[in-house]
Amino acid sequence: MFYYLDFTTMPQSYSSLWVHLIWSTKNREPILIPSLKSEVYKVIKEIATEYEIYLDCINGIEDHVHLLVRLRTDQSVADVVKTIKGNSSEHFKDNPDKYITWQDGFAAFSVSPDNVKRVRSYIYNQEKHHRSKSFSDELKEIKKNAKFQ
Repeated sequence: MFYYLDFTTMPQSYSSLWVHLIWSTKNREPILIPSLKSEVYKVIKEIATEYEIYLDCINGIEDHVHLLVRLRTDQSVADVVKTIKGNSSEHFKDNPDKYITWQDGFAAFSVSPDNVKRVRSYIYNQEKHHRSKSFSDELKEIKKNAKFQ
């Protein structure tokens, strides 16, 4: 049976737009040591909250981070990344011991709602993945699995 939904009469907008975001530190410097990593993640979570970005989870290793976010209908991937990267760098810029700079680019992969749990698990297990795989190899594998051309 087929039901037609008339979205012209809907009073609200809805989205289930999940995105797996990945970016590295500037020059892939291994600066996200455990003591700093937790502070950086805390700041990123605060930025996400302040800018109404739904950050489901975050993790990574010394030279890069992975985030799983759900976009609202009025958010773009580029704006979300710019907000998080820019504000997190700004937060730490006056402290030379904790200065964080990010590489200019980023990777973004759409995630179907059925795969959110799998991607979340993948992000939580970053340390385990990188015992045997470099960031470059990881990104190649993710691109391949996403059918990235």
